[in-house]
Amino acid sequence: MKKLPPRHLIAEQVRQALAEDIGTGDLTATLVPDNDTTRATLISREPAVVCGIAWVQEGFDQLDPDISIDWLSHDGDDVINEQAWCTIQGPSRGILTGERTALNFLQLLSGTATTTKRLVDQLKGTTTQLLDTRKTVPGLRLAQKYAVCCGGGTNHRLGLYDGILVKENHIRAAGSVTEAVTAALAHSNDVSLIEVEVESVAELSQALAAGAQRLLLDNFSLAQLRRAVQVNAGQAQLEASGNVTAKTIREIALTGVNFVSSGVMTKNIHAVDLSLQFEESSAN
Repeated sequence: MKKLPPRHLIAEQVRQALAEDIGTGDLTATLVPDNDTTRATLISREPAVVCGIAWVQEGFDQLDPDISIDWLSHDGDDVINEQAWCTIQGPSRGILTGERTALNFLQLLSGTATTTKRLVDQLKGTTTQLLDTRKTVPGLRLAQKYAVCCGGGTNHRLGLYDGILVKENHIRAAGSVTEAVTAALAHSNDVSLIEVEVESVAELSQALAAGAQRLLLDNFSLAQLRRAVQVNAGQAQLEASGNVTAKTIREIALTGVNFVSSGVMTKNIHAVDLSLQFEESSAN
């Protein structure tokens, strides 16, 4: 279920973005009369999934409370090419100053949601869920996790604090798969997610024998995934990861794994093409 990050976090992200862009002042905006007002329409130049409305709203609220936005779409909506997302009305200087920051958030988060939906669409007719990863833009973890949900995906752990994922280097440090799983299971009363990464069917068997309940199958081939599902025989939940694209995800899901995880939604971002079109302005 999609849930917006805390309001104070969105406000701080926007504040930092505006400060980075405006610095000591918007020099170009001063060329526009101070009392000039305008109306602008935000148009999509391609099909997309909307995400980021709260960041846009927060940005213009911080710049000028006299700027109003009439949203014609909502987070999670599918929109078509040339569809209007919203109209913005108010002092021209404020709208011009906030335009780039607003579009940056909206293009990034809508891009994440759109890519997610394209992957989720490939899973129709299967029981496999798409999970995200921690491969996110620094400082925007919860924003992108929210965008994934807007696109129909599911969040994996949010960070290092809300789940245990035992990976290759943890196993090496612990000494073996068995020792790593045993150590992780000692925390079973403290966390809801304990998952172990394995790189072969042999390691999968070791992890199952040690009592692992969820396994991450890292860069398994389709044949290895099918074998892993067979060996597992429903004992643990299985998550496939590695080389996940819109072309491969369905084949991966059809092997019978419970989850497919990918960082493509949050790190290989195609920014949605948006255009803010101004109407003729007027001075009061």
